[in-house]
Amino acid sequence: MNRTDRLYAIVEDLRGAAPRPRSARQLAGRFEVSSRTIERDLAALQQAGVPIWAEPGRTGGYVIDPAHTLAPLGFTVDEAFAVTIALGMLASSPFGGPAATALRKVAAVMDRGRLNQTIELATRVHLLEGAAPTTVPHGFAEALRSGTVLHMRYRDRNGDHTVRDIEPLGYIGRDGHWYLIAWCRIREGVRAFRSDRIVTIVPTGERPPPRDYHAKDLNIPYGDLRPAYAAD
Repeated sequence: MNRTDRLYAIVEDLRGAAPRPRSARQLAGRFEVSSRTIERDLAALQQAGVPIWAEPGRTGGYVIDPAHTLAPLGFTVDEAFAVTIALGMLASSPFGGPAATALRKVAAVMDRGRLNQTIELATRVHLLEGAAPTTVPHGFAEALRSGTVLHMRYRDRNGDHTVRDIEPLGYIGRDGHWYLIAWCRIREGVRAFRSDRIVTIVPTGERPPPRDYHAKDLNIPYGDLRPAYAAD
């Protein structure tokens, strides 16, 4: 998490706890930085005009004025419920971390009454999962966004390792497995690389040429591909 995202997250964390205080140590543990870093972040927020102050005492800490809010997000309860479940389903995916922070941000700007209804409904939903989530190499979730050619070490189904340069094009998720879709420079074609078989991913910094990507080009023999986002 970069500093800008952490500053935003600190504000949302304090708002979620208000009027209870959060200590620098609690915040440091949550964001996996030092207490000194949190102190600097809080000072920067105060200098920027965010109404944060320190409460003394053994149970003291930092508090934010709960009136310092963004405009309430106009979700209906049904819409917020759907978003909550959708983000919750990503918890065991390569995108679990961003999904969790996105959910906190949605909750932070929702109307309090609707948020309470949504939470009450969401606590009644459980996800039945099979095997433990597959391991995902560092850099997998950022591969597409990086916009760069990746140097990858890959292990095939027989356990043999290859090293290749790939140009990320997209992702496919199926039955708990996630695949990175990319143009493989060795095979000179589009290939799907399963996340738990990717040993390492290293960005090269090279910008690949633009390539058209159509899921149908993969010729997947089972199931129907559905886009995760369909524009109106």
